[in-house]
Amino acid sequence: MINDTDRTHLARAVELAEQALISGDEPFGSVLVSEHGQVMFEDHNHIASSGDNTQHPEFSIARWAAANMTPDERARAVVYTSGEHCPMCAAAHAWVGLGRVVYASSSEQLSAWLGELGVPLPPVKTLPINAVAPAVPVEGPDQELAEKVRALHVRLHG
Repeated sequence: MINDTDRTHLARAVELAEQALISGDEPFGSVLVSEHGQVMFEDHNHIASSGDNTQHPEFSIARWAAANMTPDERARAVVYTSGEHCPMCAAAHAWVGLGRVVYASSSEQLSAWLGELGVPLPPVKTLPINAVAPAVPVEGPDQELAEKVRALHVRLHG
């Protein structure tokens, strides 16, 4: 169940997604929060500036967590993200042993929005996190924040 604390961190992830859009990138943002509620790391997409299509914020979180947190800390941490992880990021999340994921908008919603906007689907199939990483606990979407994420995609592609 997504609670008020979750929504606060999700709202920050959506703010980061908007920052990505303002900087000329696709609107995705994520926040890593410790079991004690401390924001450990946050990021947004950096594909446009780097030319590297693996520069997703969820992948950056996985790399940062592997380098800076113990396995136990990673397992108890929560990743909040504007959009459900792609398969690459879901695999990275599972491989480094991160805990729960809470997302504002789902992969299914993103696929539908891109279709409505006439945008070609990405080269990797959009899948739910648990199709790639079945043991990762997930929560989402949050309908109110999902509408904000949709608006960001409309600004980008509309």
